[in-house]
Amino acid sequence: MRIISLSALQHYAFCPRQCALIHNEQLWAENFLTAQGNALHERVDSGEPETRKGVRFERSVHVSAERLGISGILDMVECEIQTGKLKPVEYKRGKPKPKPSDEIQLCAQALCLEEMTGKTVEEGALWYMQTRHRHPVIFSTALREKTLQVINEVKTLLESGITPPPNYSKSCKACSLIDLCQPKLLERDKSGKYVVGLFGE
Repeated sequence: MRIISLSALQHYAFCPRQCALIHNEQLWAENFLTAQGNALHERVDSGEPETRKGVRFERSVHVSAERLGISGILDMVECEIQTGKLKPVEYKRGKPKPKPSDEIQLCAQALCLEEMTGKTVEEGALWYMQTRHRHPVIFSTALREKTLQVINEVKTLLESGITPPPNYSKSCKACSLIDLCQPKLLERDKSGKYVVGLFGE
């Protein structure tokens, strides 16, 4: 069984085509946004574990959920020493997105922690550099179901080896793959339909 990275879930929830380009076609491109994100994660990941006010902060935590077929590295896990309560914290470069892609990635992190520890993880947090604000995320039944749905859809997408056609939107402008993806150009390209018409029944 192919193990899916937690980042693939975020990429898929943001854009299925982006997910396929990165994780099936192995395409990647840097822009100033991804460079900022890398710098942010380097600062976060380089920090040592510490304890403050009864909370242990663990950074760069490797997790996996074999039952679900997902794995990844968490930016931070907060653990209340007295209760053992766990809370994943994900650091993001920008600001909260209209789509719940970040929340889905964070919920998948919680599912990994639950499978590894046997403890219920009720909530986590997203910290955005642009707003410099922490957003709490409750792992509701609805969010868990959506996350499991995305995990299954990503498995299907990556196993198929098919890259979905582009669907141009405003969010494309912030994507580092826009020049490789060429969403506007390919949306106008009718060659796929021509080939289907030629050889299809």
